[in-house]
Amino acid sequence: MNWKNKKVLVTGAGGFIGSHLVEELVKMGADVRCFIRYNSRGDWGQIEFLPERIKDHLEIIMGDLKDSDAVRKTAKKCDTIFHLGALIAIPYSYIHPLDFVQTNITGTVNLLNAALENKVEKFIHTSTSEVYGTAQYVPIDEAHPLRGQSPYSASKIGADKMAESYYRAFGLKVAVIRPFNAYGPRQSARAIIPTIITQALTKGMIHLGSLSPKRDFTYVGDTVNGFIKIAESEKSVGEVINIGSGKEISIGELADLIAKLSVRKIKVVFDDKRIRPPKSEVERLLADNNKAHDLINWEPTVSLEEGLKKTISWVRQNIKRYKCDLYNV
Repeated sequence: MNWKNKKVLVTGAGGFIGSHLVEELVKMGADVRCFIRYNSRGDWGQIEFLPERIKDHLEIIMGDLKDSDAVRKTAKKCDTIFHLGALIAIPYSYIHPLDFVQTNITGTVNLLNAALENKVEKFIHTSTSEVYGTAQYVPIDEAHPLRGQSPYSASKIGADKMAESYYRAFGLKVAVIRPFNAYGPRQSARAIIPTIITQALTKGMIHLGSLSPKRDFTYVGDTVNGFIKIAESEKSVGEVINIGSGKEISIGELADLIAKLSVRKIKVVFDDKRIRPPKSEVERLLADNNKAHDLINWEPTVSLEEGLKKTISWVRQNIKRYKCDLYNV
């Protein structure tokens, strides 16, 4: 597929994965429109970190996914939509679950309707491995049951199913990408890897919740490559596709590895504020990525150690941008 001059809309463009996707699309020649949640500061989120040569090629639109009129106008004349816009912080979903329903489900429906009205050629909807809940078997393939173990995951299950319904009911060319834990430069301290790195670099004492859960961490460059390949493939239409490394590591082991790579002595301190409710904790996520390999010829290329080195280097250079003493929910 030739992306040159393709009109592409990316919602959630100011987020971690979204900013990396936007950067790659511009490099490939796409005409990129970014939908970013409105704020009075004119803050473009992680797009602020992009080089000027990238930002100069972006069309920025500020709005809210819950506003159907704004979404409809933003989707005009777009060939492809990458829908990454969502509320994603699990701890925050315990505090304000309704906001997650309105943004993640209603917002997705608004965008699906806009895609239909504007005859969009391809709609890539972003899911999350959290919809699987604690693994009932591993590795987790796309047929694994879905289980809402947090208001966040429940809202994403609802959004996923609405996207699926628009493919089945209205013939919209929808593909669902289901990333496992993405990480890399520009990620906020809401996520576990920047949380560990920022504390390791500034304190040597790391406050964490449970150390036993295991996760499948995928470098953001590999994740973005998954988005691109899914968008380019006709075989992905109507499909859900896991994008994960196929390897797992516990949070405790991850903290030890980050300490080793950052050449820091650390002490892990238990912090009960960071513990999920007992029935809400997802104990194990490990991707079966065979479908991605077979259907779109995707496979991870960056090892966890290599990706962590890149992430540690970026965080070290930008440490002042983090509030290292604050628990980011």
